[in-house]
Amino acid sequence: MKKGKKYQEAVKKVDRNKAYALTDAANLVKECSFAKFTETVELSVKLSLKKSQTVRDTVVLPHQFSAQKKILVFAKGDKAQEALDAGAAYVGDTDLIEKIRGGWMEFDVAVATPDMMKDVGRLGPILGRRGLMPNPKTHTVTNDIKEALAELNKGRTEFRSDKTGVVHLAVGKVNMDVDKITENAKTALTEILRKKPSDAKGDFVLSVALSSTMGPGVHVDVKDALASANA
Repeated sequence: MKKGKKYQEAVKKVDRNKAYALTDAANLVKECSFAKFTETVELSVKLSLKKSQTVRDTVVLPHQFSAQKKILVFAKGDKAQEALDAGAAYVGDTDLIEKIRGGWMEFDVAVATPDMMKDVGRLGPILGRRGLMPNPKTHTVTNDIKEALAELNKGRTEFRSDKTGVVHLAVGKVNMDVDKITENAKTALTEILRKKPSDAKGDFVLSVALSSTMGPGVHVDVKDALASANA
């Protein structure tokens, strides 16, 4: 599909044969932004994974850029009160389950205590396809409700490799300082590296790129990116 004039002008600023240092790439992504809205900066990391392998976890980026999320907690008794005290937007058990089954979805994240998962599991077809199903791997099934909500309110977000072995993760907005975007990208890379499968061989990270919502991708020098993440 043919790209618009603004995109074509942005592409001219990027040397497609060059791999940029992470900070330089972040700066170039900002320069290439042209949309009327504030574009999101996305980090894309291509990993060397077998078909049976996946990389999945959560990360709290040091510099936040998204609006506060409406958190729903499935809990009973003392844990329900803990959720309310911690600032959850919605707290309940079977009442919320039935409400969601009826089509209500006015929340951004769902957290559940382990004892609630037998009942919450009935919502699998609804929450699963929206990526909202509580899961121990993303720390959204827990008895430590206070800690879970504290991290979510700080901006904890999930990352997961797709079927092609690529992790896509938002790391900022184009109106943020370059240093903040870069630091967020470094933090994300560090967490991705920590999830390297124990049986993975050879180079784990194959390529790294930064891009804005509408702008062209900017290739990042992998050695520079890994050095930054390990610093």
